[in-house]
Amino acid sequence: MSAGPDWIYTTMRSRKTTFSKALCLFAGAAILTACGGNDAANSRNAGLPAYVTGDGATATTVNRYLWAASLETLDFLPVNSADPIAGLIISDWYVNPEVPGERFKTTVYILDNALRADALRVSVFRQERDDLGAWIDASVNPATGREIENAILTRARQLRLNVIDD
Repeated sequence: MSAGPDWIYTTMRSRKTTFSKALCLFAGAAILTACGGNDAANSRNAGLPAYVTGDGATATTVNRYLWAASLETLDFLPVNSADPIAGLIISDWYVNPEVPGERFKTTVYILDNALRADALRVSVFRQERDDLGAWIDASVNPATGREIENAILTRARQLRLNVIDD
């Protein structure tokens, strides 16, 4: 069985099509990458104090007063993860020594660089120990998250006023 000219033509055509598709995908990816500029003036964090990176560029953060107030207000909780760029603070589980059968953790989301109530969200998670000693999810009073948010906002305003007065 010999490979005729039709088989060679079909194989070459298939390779050209594959190459053309790969070239188009690469070009499309390059164009999309070029469109994703890093314009700090249009950034959601523009105008905030910034961290200086190794190459001299700056990475801005969320509202510094909300960030500091969140850490201060929840300083009794062990911090599992804190990201000042994304505005996310996740605590680890905390067991109050007075109530050993209950534990809770919080997640603080700082959503904007403005010092406003809608720039902050706090989620509270609670678990109780069952008869076998396993932790099971339990309900949390919705007011608990709002009370923590209010405490953080109050502290953030105090921090801001202290800076203005200085």
